[in-house]
Amino acid sequence: MGFQVKAELVAARADKLFFYSPYNFLRKLDVATQQQLFGTGLAAEYAADSTHRVFEFAQDGATIQFLYAFLPWDTDFFQAPVYKLFTILFADNTSAASLEAAGKAFRQQLGQEGAAYCFAELPAEDTRVAQALGDAGWRLVETRLTYFHDGVAAFEQPRYPVRSAQREEAAVIGQISAAARNEYDRFHADQWFAGDQGDRFLARYASAAVEGYCDDVLVPAEADLPVDAFLAISDLQAHATRLNSGFSRVVLTAVGPANRGWHLKLVSETVQRAKQNGAEYVLMTTQATNRAVFRTCEKLNFKVGGCSHVLACSQFN
Repeated sequence: MGFQVKAELVAARADKLFFYSPYNFLRKLDVATQQQLFGTGLAAEYAADSTHRVFEFAQDGATIQFLYAFLPWDTDFFQAPVYKLFTILFADNTSAASLEAAGKAFRQQLGQEGAAYCFAELPAEDTRVAQALGDAGWRLVETRLTYFHDGVAAFEQPRYPVRSAQREEAAVIGQISAAARNEYDRFHADQWFAGDQGDRFLARYASAAVEGYCDDVLVPAEADLPVDAFLAISDLQAHATRLNSGFSRVVLTAVGPANRGWHLKLVSETVQRAKQNGAEYVLMTTQATNRAVFRTCEKLNFKVGGCSHVLACSQFN
């Protein structure tokens, strides 16, 4: 858009921008580094990325900036222009009416750019941004909880037979992902993903995980048991290096009827893998409706770290 991010607006939002760090609840991690990677630092340099955009709105002496990005991969997959809003910058004394007007102007800007769909994942702590988007006609499509395990080194549980999925199994893993439909995840809760679009997207995502997008994909390795479950893992190595720590994140998991009960086993073995690799934390995000995952987390001594909301918009007139 040609606008530069205003430093004074970044500073005004610093306390909320910290919560955009996916590790904000891990108290041993350096706050300044988290701000640089995911909060104020990311916001200040946002316009430097070629896919990033900055939209600016001014009204009644208030300046409001929207930081958002064009998503080429999603656009190619859905054959429709997809965007993601990172956050909104504004001064503390900005009125709700100005934020609502800015939100409506931003929708019009997306329409002028030809957007078909835009979404945002906001930390629950950033209530003013969520309210501003709601006032401007965005819809809530998913609420997520992030769990974490910070006792990896001392983790003791029964062992279960697992192995890494092989590249030639990518299509099968994709089929398992597509079949394990969750009506509360973003791709099924949001009606913009019509028909089987959500299933196809998750199938492609799971296949890509096996093909190298993720660091590992665990599947059951029990004799005479068909593979009908998987768990994809990212070790977040770039973040681990900058934060002087070690992580394993559960990126995607699905369990079919032939592997009932294997979610707990796969998660347990994910913690065992992290322990063997010397990682300090295992992270896992799920829908706030997913009681089966809650039970797994409770049994394996995970803790609740944070909550986030996914909002979306697909009408830009």
